[in-house]
Amino acid sequence: MQLHKWEGHRDDAMLIMANLPSDRLIYMTNDNEAVLLQESYGGTTLPVASAYEILNSVGDINNGYFAVFNNIPVSEEKKDLFESRFSNRAGLVEKEPGFAAIRVMRPLNSDTYVILTLWEDEKAFKNWQESEAYNNAHAKRGTEKGIDKQANVFPRPSFVKTYEK
Repeated sequence: MQLHKWEGHRDDAMLIMANLPSDRLIYMTNDNEAVLLQESYGGTTLPVASAYEILNSVGDINNGYFAVFNNIPVSEEKKDLFESRFSNRAGLVEKEPGFAAIRVMRPLNSDTYVILTLWEDEKAFKNWQESEAYNNAHAKRGTEKGIDKQANVFPRPSFVKTYEK
């Protein structure tokens, strides 16, 4: 399965949705910026969209109202290592109150992976960040066993973007 993501001004997003009334699109905003998401087993009808192969999928992305896009650039030679780490994740986030969905996504036209989590609301996400489960899921970060301490994995810093329905 693939996920296609269009980002731009919310007015442009409204025009796209008006022109694609029968498509199943998810619309979310952050100030004047909007994101449109479309899951499919093939192409997309979205113009100029980023494309991702979904490596791991839990939950229905339509059920989330607060989306967190963790954008992680990964060097070509370390993609297998990065994907291996996520394929062996503990899956603790799925048990958290307010969790709606997760998508671990491999980029098809860039070097930036996206870990997308969706939540009932921002409070549920913040509660996850303050939980013991979060600490356990990120316990290796900053240690010798952490992927962040290995050479040549991340060519530039990761960044997070959030949107709401």
